[in-house]
Amino acid sequence: MHLSLGLDENTLAQFCQAHHICKLSLFGSQLKGTARVDSDVDLLVEFEAHHTPNLFELARMELEISGLIGKKVDLRTAGDLSRYFRSQVLATAVPQYAA
Repeated sequence: MHLSLGLDENTLAQFCQAHHICKLSLFGSQLKGTARVDSDVDLLVEFEAHHTPNLFELARMELEISGLIGKKVDLRTAGDLSRYFRSQVLATAVPQYAA
């Protein structure tokens, strides 16, 4: 079982491989230990070259992984992050999957 996300490694790997994710990292309140019961799970996602999804595909991925984890998930790329905290997130995010 993957301790941070509550998923076993095979399930997480299958999800990432199916969606051409080469790296998936945890950041935000779940990582910092400041999450509340209703907090979502923030995941930084990096896709394989030439496999960047559109917004609808990304939304479907969020729903799918939310169902697997049992909590609402926000998938964010580095480009989605605010320039005011992007470097901090990139420096502190903890990889959960890497191809």
